Amino acid sequence: MNDTQITLVQQSFEKVAPIAPQAAEIFYARLFEIAPEVTPLFHSDMAEQGAKLMATLGAVVKGLRDLDRIVPVAQNLAVTHVGYGVTADHYEPVGAALLHTLKTGLGNDFDAETEAAWETAYTTLSGVMKDAAYGGSPGQT
Repeated sequence: MNDTQITLVQQSFEKVAPIAPQAAEIFYARLFEIAPEVTPLFHSDMAEQGAKLMATLGAVVKGLRDLDRIVPVAQNLAVTHVGYGVTADHYEPVGAALLHTLKTGLGNDFDAETEAAWETAYTTLSGVMKDAAYGGSPGQT
C-alpha cells in the first residue's frame, strides 16, 4: 500500500468509528445475506462480536504504517479463526461485506479512490492471513 492509500483508509475509518455499532450491524447483516453458510460460526452475542470486529479493524487501520507489527497479529488471528471453522473461501464474502458496510456508512465519502484503497488493504491483509492459516491453498479447511 502506498502512503495515499493508507491515508484514505485511515481517514475514512475515522468517519465510520463514531457509528461503530451500526457499522457492525450492517456488516453482519450483509455477510449473513451473501454467505449464509457462515451464520452457524457465530455463537456469541452479536453486539459483543461487532464490538470486537470494529476494535480489531480499528487497530489494523491505525497500524497500516507499521505492517511489521500488524502482520503477525493478523496471522495469529487467522490461525485462531481456523479453529472456529473459518475457511479460505470465507474471506471473499467478508471483504464484500466490509466494502458494502463502508459504502453504506460513508455514502458519498466512499469514492472510487477510497474504495480502491480499502480493496488494496483488504486484499493485502487477507492474503497474509490466508497464507498463515492455510499455506496459500484456497478453499482448504
